[in-house]
Amino acid sequence: MEQIRVLIVDDEEEFASALAERMNLRGIHTEVSCRGEEALSRIDAHPPDVVLLDLMMPGLGGMEIMKRIRAKHPGIAIIFQTGHSIPDILGMEPASGLCDYLIKPAGIDEIIAKVRLCVRPRNNTS
Repeated sequence: MEQIRVLIVDDEEEFASALAERMNLRGIHTEVSCRGEEALSRIDAHPPDVVLLDLMMPGLGGMEIMKRIRAKHPGIAIIFQTGHSIPDILGMEPASGLCDYLIKPAGIDEIIAKVRLCVRPRNNTS
């Protein structure tokens, strides 16, 4: 099986870096972007399998980033991470591109499990 590639998009740089390090240690290739525009450029250059996307960020927020990812890269799975209220997420249709969501702080095992579940349908061609 090919290594899963994840892009963490979160304005909390220390949190995102620590999470990336923990995921890398578990065999998931993970990169970090702390700004929306930078994340979109990285995705255009090297599309990941999954984007762990903070819902509430200054500047370009999670919902807008998701819309832009959907427009150019509809096959990328998106998992929102938020420490805030999530009513907007709960009503989203699967076609929106949202695969799942996490409430911060989520445990590493929960994060890894959700990432793998979101990638499995794309890799399972049988």
